[in-house]
Amino acid sequence: MQNRRATAIGSANIALIKYWGNRDPVLRLPSNSSLSMNLAALTTTTTVEFRADLAEDVVKIDDAEARGSAHDRVVAHLDRVRALSNINTKASVLSHNNFPAGTGLASSASAFAALTVAACVAAGLRLATDELSRLARHGSGSACRSVPGGFVLWDACDKDACSFGRTMAPADHWDLRDVVAIIESAHKATGSTEGHALADTSPFQATRVATTPARLERCKDALLSRDFPALADVIEKDALMMHAVMMTSTPSLLYWRPATLAMVQAVRAWRKDGLPVAFTIDAGPNVHCICPAGAAPEVESLIRSFPGVERVLTSGVGDPTTTLLDSPRI
Repeated sequence: MQNRRATAIGSANIALIKYWGNRDPVLRLPSNSSLSMNLAALTTTTTVEFRADLAEDVVKIDDAEARGSAHDRVVAHLDRVRALSNINTKASVLSHNNFPAGTGLASSASAFAALTVAACVAAGLRLATDELSRLARHGSGSACRSVPGGFVLWDACDKDACSFGRTMAPADHWDLRDVVAIIESAHKATGSTEGHALADTSPFQATRVATTPARLERCKDALLSRDFPALADVIEKDALMMHAVMMTSTPSLLYWRPATLAMVQAVRAWRKDGLPVAFTIDAGPNVHCICPAGAAPEVESLIRSFPGVERVLTSGVGDPTTTLLDSPRI
C-alpha cells in the first residue's frame, strides 16, 4: 500500500461508576458495567503513518521512543488493525499527552482511543463508532468509553461483539466540570492492567460487582435528571468501594497518599457547607472533584491552596474521539 497517514485526538474519561476487574482478561471483558464522563481538556493526540520503507513499527510517546510493555501494547494494537484491513505494512506512531500519564488520569483510555481511530483511518478502514469502541477495548478497557462522546455507558457483556461504550447523554446534556487535584504526577508503580488482575483476590470484589447494577441505575437517574446531590452520593460510594477492593487485594494496592485522604475529607466538608462538589478517584492518588460549571471557580481556588496539591487541571465534558484534517509528517 502507499504511505497513508492520519491523526486523531481522544479524550481521557473519568469513571463515575468504576470498572475494576475482568471476567475475561484476554478480551478485556469487564466484571461489571461502568459509566463515565469524557474530559475535553485532557487529551492524547496520535498520528499513525503506515510506511512501506519501515522494517518494524516505530513508536514515540511524548517525544521519547517507547520501549518494553508500552511499545509492545501499541504494536499488538496495530496488529489488530492490520488484521482487519488485510495489510502488513509497518507503521510510525507519534503520540502526545497534554496531561501526566500513568497517574490515574486515564491516559491509556485517551491513548488507545486515539490510536484506534488514527490507525483505522490510515489503514483505510471505515468502522462505526461501536466497532471502533470495541476495537479500542482490546488495547485498554476504559478506552472503549473514550471513543464515543459525552457521558458513556459500557455494559458488562460476556461476548466480544457486545462489549463497547455508547453515549448515554451528549456532552451538552449537563455542564459539569472535573477539577482534578494532582497530588502526585509520577508514574504509578502498579498499572491498571496489573491491578485488574488482582481484583478477584479481594474478599470484597464479589460484593462490589453484585451491587454495582443498583449504583449504576442511581447514577444514570441522577445524570439524566441533573440531580447533583444524588450524583455526589453514589459516585463517592462507588469510588470508595473500588479502593476498598484495591486495598484488600493480594498484594494490596494502596494508591492513596496523605493528601488524597485529606482532600476527600475536605470535599465532604465543602459540600456540607453548601458547595456542590463531589470526589471520585481512579487507580492513583489524584482526586477528581466533580461539580457544576458555576461552582468550578470556587472549587479550583480551594484546591490550588490545598496542602499537598502539585497542580490543578480543570475540564468540561468531552466529545468523541475525532480525526484531524491535517496530519503532521512523522
